[in-house]
Amino acid sequence: MSYQQRNVTVALVTHLLIAAYFVINWLTMYTTGGLVDKKVFGLWLTVIIATIAVTIFGTILASIVGAIVHAVKTRSDKPEQFIEDERDKLIDLKGTRVSYITFSIGVGLAMLSFVLKQPALIMFSIIILFSLLAEIAGDISKLVRYQKGV
Repeated sequence: MSYQQRNVTVALVTHLLIAAYFVINWLTMYTTGGLVDKKVFGLWLTVIIATIAVTIFGTILASIVGAIVHAVKTRSDKPEQFIEDERDKLIDLKGTRVSYITFSIGVGLAMLSFVLKQPALIMFSIIILFSLLAEIAGDISKLVRYQKGV
């Protein structure tokens, strides 16, 4: 597994776990007592901070473990070279496009929910959910393209 694939895999797992956390907590709030501003804002803050912190920590940890595994496999003191070529840049751009399209659909659905007289907290929750789903879709797209070699 290449350096880029390893980073995308770590990001995908992170985003999946955080999206599951968000959905479970949001549904619990919604079914038990409705959406309360302070609780929803706290959940949003937790999700945003966790996404940033856990992704950074996971990427660093994956790089360290990858370097150790490379050193053990090759019995070399030289670190693995992390070169990003045009293929990697193209895969990243195509994954970003998938993320943007997914997020745009989510924003459209959020606006539609507001037009249909849903509370503003529903609209903003849809935006947060689709921001996570956009990252997941982009990561999956990147992994599929790395597997295909395109």
